[in-house]
Amino acid sequence: MAEIKTIGVLTSGGDAPGMNAAIRAVVRTAIHYGMKVMGIRKGFNGLLNGDIYEMNLRSVSDILHRGGTILQTARSKEFATEEGVKKAVAIAREHYIDGIVVIGGDGSFRGAKDLSSMGIPTVGIPGTIDNDIACSDYTIGFDTALNTVKDAVDKIRDTATSHERCSVIEVMGRHAGYIAIYAGIATGAEAVIIPERTFDFKRDIVEPIIEGKRRGKKHDIIILAEGVGGAVEMAKRIQAETGIETRATILGHIQRGGTPTVLDRVIASQMGAKAVELLKDGIGNRIIAMRDNKIVDFDIVEALNMTKKMDPYLMDLARILAL
Repeated sequence: MAEIKTIGVLTSGGDAPGMNAAIRAVVRTAIHYGMKVMGIRKGFNGLLNGDIYEMNLRSVSDILHRGGTILQTARSKEFATEEGVKKAVAIAREHYIDGIVVIGGDGSFRGAKDLSSMGIPTVGIPGTIDNDIACSDYTIGFDTALNTVKDAVDKIRDTATSHERCSVIEVMGRHAGYIAIYAGIATGAEAVIIPERTFDFKRDIVEPIIEGKRRGKKHDIIILAEGVGGAVEMAKRIQAETGIETRATILGHIQRGGTPTVLDRVIASQMGAKAVELLKDGIGNRIIAMRDNKIVDFDIVEALNMTKKMDPYLMDLARILAL
């Protein structure tokens, strides 16, 4: 592989707290090694439109604590085509970009794979609150999103207790239940409903609520993963079955924003630096990951073919602690 002198960096897909920390690490690490950095605004769509500018040390000052992404993000149907990828490669060449760092989820990594196959060495960094990237134990934004959910549930519990209500709280996570299971354990939910495990409405929801009421409980919290969905309908069913006033809350995009936690800032910084170090050594077509608390990397194709399974112990623990 030819020497990489100029690196492009973009964020793609849904935004996640900590993306700015990763961008900052990419820019400052690259400059440290004598490379130029080009910021690509609005993801692959921005690459296709040539929305590219040179970044310097000042470009990433005072962004470590900010949520979202200073490079913004967008979807691109055009980039999903072979012609779109070829156009993107040509535009990257026009800006003398030798390699690209892509920060995003698995959809973004498929785009990174396409760029690599067309001759632009690319490294992906897992940035998604869903924590659903198979090759990595952790994705940037997950911890911040969990803390946002925790704060919201704690507030909802206050009102639920005052009115002796049951609250069904739907959290994000796309098709994965990681936010739900961790938040359920952290907030002491009576039930956690996730896509990874089938549930019985009466056994897993109604009976624990009735038993809790018998023991004198003043509130009930049900955490529902987005991949299961239907918080409003579930609240109506619970109220009809138990006679307990029940409300539904869909937390939605509040989970994507906010100041990143220390964990997200540090992991994002490590991953950003690692991505640059790989490109500096002439290594592309990789995904950065965290495995056993270590920052490692995988071949993009290998990473995309991996599957991630929910730890059954966590699912059992959520049920045991809700007794």
